[in-house]
Amino acid sequence: MRNTIIQCEKWLCDEVNKAGASGIILGLSGGIDSSVLAALAREALGHDGVLGVIMPCHSNPDDEADAELLAGTLDVRFKRVDLSGAFDEMCVTIGVELSPLVQSNMKARLRMVTLYALGQENHLLVCGTSNRSEYETGYFTKYGDSGSDLMPLASFLKRDIRAMARLLNVPEKIITKAPSAGLVDGQTDEGDMGFTYDVLDEYLASGKINDPSAKERIDVMRRRSEHKRKPIPIFRA
Repeated sequence: MRNTIIQCEKWLCDEVNKAGASGIILGLSGGIDSSVLAALAREALGHDGVLGVIMPCHSNPDDEADAELLAGTLDVRFKRVDLSGAFDEMCVTIGVELSPLVQSNMKARLRMVTLYALGQENHLLVCGTSNRSEYETGYFTKYGDSGSDLMPLASFLKRDIRAMARLLNVPEKIITKAPSAGLVDGQTDEGDMGFTYDVLDEYLASGKINDPSAKERIDVMRRRSEHKRKPIPIFRA
């Protein structure tokens, strides 16, 4: 795994250099995926080559505290941008009652708008934090957390992310907390999906699964989210 980490860090450096950028920018959520990406980038690009952005939006303050813990532990530069007011104003401006799912996706897209604004201003590439387990099942917001210039973690299963986290000195508190998008109180990834990451990872890695209902749910998620992984369809005259 250490060799894989070194290869990923080299890839990050190469992509930044090819783009003529000054480094990368990412959202720091307080979760394990963004923490691993921040740690990778910090090792690869140094202190000045990474900017983490903490973007609360009516969020659990514990997540913000964990993001600050990660930044302090690994000496990662960060900026805080509270999007709560912008989100509220946008909901009022739209003028219709929005479902909880739509509101959650809006929050993810507001965060990506923020990252691109700060990234462009500072000549930084925007890095998405989705792992393979999320990417293959479509467990991400289209043009939200998937809207990025680079996706360094999208070939790593969740179990790989956990292993990398320990090698990269991510705080144990972050490694062991229940994965969550942090968009709705009490929400967890596994609660949303209806199966555990361990079950999902084993199925994606080997094609084996003992739970028929989980297999059906995963297959449906992969099929219905295929549009998220494909380029935008273009009509050719």
